[in-house]
Amino acid sequence: MGIMKILRLLLVGSLGVFALVGSGARGAEITNPASVGFDAVRLGRLDAVIQAQVDEKKIAGVVLYVARDGQEVRHRGYGMSDVAAGKAMTTDAIFRIASMSKAVTTTAVMMLYEEGKFMLHDPVSKYIPEFKNSVVAVAPPEGSPAGTKFTTVKAKRPIQIRDLLTHTAGLTYGTGPAADVYKQAKFTRWYFADRDETIGDAIKRLAALPLNGQPGEVYQYGYSSDVLGYLVEVVSGMPLDKFFAERIFGPLNMVDSCFFLPPEKASRLAPVYGVEKGVLGLGDQGDYLTGPRKCFSGGAGVLATAHDYGRLLQMFLNGGELDGVRLLSPKAVELMRSNHTGTKYVKDTDAFGLGFWVMQDVGYFGELGSVGSYGWGSAYFPQYLVDPKERIVALMMTQLMPSGGNDLNQRFKVMMYQALVK
Repeated sequence: MGIMKILRLLLVGSLGVFALVGSGARGAEITNPASVGFDAVRLGRLDAVIQAQVDEKKIAGVVLYVARDGQEVRHRGYGMSDVAAGKAMTTDAIFRIASMSKAVTTTAVMMLYEEGKFMLHDPVSKYIPEFKNSVVAVAPPEGSPAGTKFTTVKAKRPIQIRDLLTHTAGLTYGTGPAADVYKQAKFTRWYFADRDETIGDAIKRLAALPLNGQPGEVYQYGYSSDVLGYLVEVVSGMPLDKFFAERIFGPLNMVDSCFFLPPEKASRLAPVYGVEKGVLGLGDQGDYLTGPRKCFSGGAGVLATAHDYGRLLQMFLNGGELDGVRLLSPKAVELMRSNHTGTKYVKDTDAFGLGFWVMQDVGYFGELGSVGSYGWGSAYFPQYLVDPKERIVALMMTQLMPSGGNDLNQRFKVMMYQALVK
């Protein structure tokens, strides 16, 4: 063993940085876990749980990112990025983050809000006139002709910007009484990367369809964040990709975040895997490399590394600032992580903020967690959380769709919390 390798091992040991679990864990944390309240042995349990999933071929590979007080205690890859090519998962892998894009879009909206461009209670139609005369699809009244799927009633009030931020605008992903009409208009899922139209053109077509709920009355997850993305374009006068690049990704040094990947970074895009009938195999890779590269989905279109997204989360945790760059005021972040939906949202937790779930009652949630934490996930299986009480950001990145009933994206949070001892 060479002298440099001996010195490196001694340095790693003296810092208590980490021990590799199996052959798949790779990373470069520099923080002694004990210095920020984590037990190194208990963190090893988290490594072991992830590695077991890789070994059992339930998942191809994972990048885990955990930081407390801005200090990384886990930033490493496990398993494989590309199984067939024998390519290990590394921390610079780029992922399709789907609905985790919503937090970026919410940030953009709140930045413009703080610049005085609008009020959150403003009607969306003030900026996107196509929403001015919205109607709502409802079940047909008794005695309607056979085959009648729905009828429409006038919206009780206009959709407000706040309704879009809280998914109470009456916009679904094509489900509801007007499902057939949405299908005919090609609005049946969250995916926009294959569309040969701008997001503005898509949203204008969407606005002509009936809503599936009265604005403000019910939580319905759907196209609201895509409407917000177009709102950002209208109000700022910039295409959404340019606004994100110049106003968010650039200032936060999120160097690998974008909507469509530059060709020179194609080799770092982690392939999508899926579990079908219990067997792990390649899934739908999408159109992020060779598609039209035209439709910027604020709801589900962003690509990012774990490190990049971790910087966005750290900005939230810091009250809107990171490394001397301030995107939002502390009051804006406070508003984002407040419950805006009353009792309308009862899914992951019992409350919803502006773009993500919010933890009000750990007992309701029923797993390890903290009051005041918030987070969300992705159709591709990643999950994140921000915990202001414990000063933690935690993120698990992977590409698994369908997941085959896997719960690793939830279990990693429990394993992270059980390692926190101070």
